[in-house]
Amino acid sequence: MTAARLELRDAVKHYRSGDEVVRAVDGVSMTADPGEMVALYGPSGSGKSTLLLLAAGLLRPDAGTIRFGTRDVTAMSDAEAADYQRREVGFVSQSFHLLPGVPAVENAAVKLIADRVPLRAARRAATEWLERVGLGGRLHHTPEQLSGGERQRVAIARALANGPSLLLTDEPTGSLDSARGAEVLALLAQLGHEQGAAVLMVTHDPRAADVADRVLTLRDGRVVTETTAPTTAGPPAPARR
Repeated sequence: MTAARLELRDAVKHYRSGDEVVRAVDGVSMTADPGEMVALYGPSGSGKSTLLLLAAGLLRPDAGTIRFGTRDVTAMSDAEAADYQRREVGFVSQSFHLLPGVPAVENAAVKLIADRVPLRAARRAATEWLERVGLGGRLHHTPEQLSGGERQRVAIARALANGPSLLLTDEPTGSLDSARGAEVLALLAQLGHEQGAAVLMVTHDPRAADVADRVLTLRDGRVVTETTAPTTAGPPAPARR
């Protein structure tokens, strides 16, 4: 893993819906440093998930720049973006995208296998992360045999298995019970702090503010508040405009 800073400068992503322009991301500037966890709060439609997709190179901005370390994400070719996503990014979406009929250990190892890591080594790394998210006894269960919370934890293990230097998570505790959600939040914070990964997390979970280094609140595609100190009071109230 190579420690690097994520930096968005005046990032813009608009969509057209009929005669209406949806300003999903509307001039956002923000950073996430190595070892730092940044939590993104905000109502549905505020641009949080679009920000993750831009940072992952899965969407291209209409304007502005996105850099990760020395790499200009906005200028990557399709092949360069695929390499970036496979080797440097861990991404957990709300749709788990697990392969049906494939055991959890191989679902968690899929990025490593795609990067030509030998199968035995890929399974070993995947097993370690599945054990850390509490699925050591479910290694050979397929997605159809797992609960929604278990499938979410397989997706988290898959995102962590390649040792990402940038971890992007969209509602990582959304399908988890209270105790398991707290464990996953602590694990994500530990990954950032101990391994030097930048962590950007979209969440509605108020407990995330207890482990995040900074909390950004988005509304209408813009950052309206930023809190740098952890708080136990839940997400900050949006600033008046």
